Amino acid sequence: MDKLDNWGKIAGEYADKFISYLPTLIGALLLLFVGLWVIKLIVKYVEKLFQKKDYDETLELFALNAIRWGLRIILFVLVITQLGVQSASLVAAIGAAGLAIGLAMQGSLANLAGGVLLIVLKPFKVGDWIEAQGESGSVTEINLFYTKINTFGNQRAVIPNGQLSNNNIINYSYNGTRRENLSFGISYDDDIKKAKEVLMNMVKEREEIEKDPEPQVLVAELGDNSVNFSVRYFAKNSVFWDLHWYMIEEGKIRLEEAGMTIPYPQRDVYLYDQTKMNGTIEKKIKESKENKD
Repeated sequence: MDKLDNWGKIAGEYADKFISYLPTLIGALLLLFVGLWVIKLIVKYVEKLFQKKDYDETLELFALNAIRWGLRIILFVLVITQLGVQSASLVAAIGAAGLAIGLAMQGSLANLAGGVLLIVLKPFKVGDWIEAQGESGSVTEINLFYTKINTFGNQRAVIPNGQLSNNNIINYSYNGTRRENLSFGISYDDDIKKAKEVLMNMVKEREEIEKDPEPQVLVAELGDNSVNFSVRYFAKNSVFWDLHWYMIEEGKIRLEEAGMTIPYPQRDVYLYDQTKMNGTIEKKIKESKENKD
């Protein structure tokens, strides 16, 4: 009976403490839920402001994430303080946890630093077509740790920002236009000037090709089997690939219609009768011996 009485007293004491602590706990939970709701409203309001001002999409995403997580950290500190934890102890605990997390997540911190550099320096933006880290595609998202692109084959490639910010990046969309350099070959027996005229007329017919800088048709190389022309022009990114496929097909058709021969690698092969060769060799050996005698 004494043990039961002791357990009853202990249970009663804890029940009294819980009841006395219950208002504090309820207040902390209310603060948490109300705080999350207020943060959501603030983020939506800031997002609407960004849309009205038409800021850079990459900068908008970075700013919204920074505001969201900054307010959540402040809310977390307020809730913990509301529960009775001393602010000095909390700061010390956060500092120690931050040091441990920083040592354990060096790679992630490098990606974070890389993400900040990409957002500040802006070597590319969402929607640009880039080539980096062996991948080529359209940028769909730039966050603090990773950059996501859709490749030509419609696959999703995720590249760590740390590696991306420390290596070469080719931005095909930056200047708005791209330069094409197509190669066409004709036979050495064909008329070079006529072929050049045919290719230049084909280029001039296309309105999508930029007039400045002027397009060029040049004799680029006297190859082993053909005279090779280089067709060079600038076109906007939006029409570049459609124009690329069209020009390759149309160039071959027009050269053939003009009577040009599009050559292919050729090689001359000579066949010898091995039996005759053997007889010739044996005869020479016999003559050599007779001369020595």
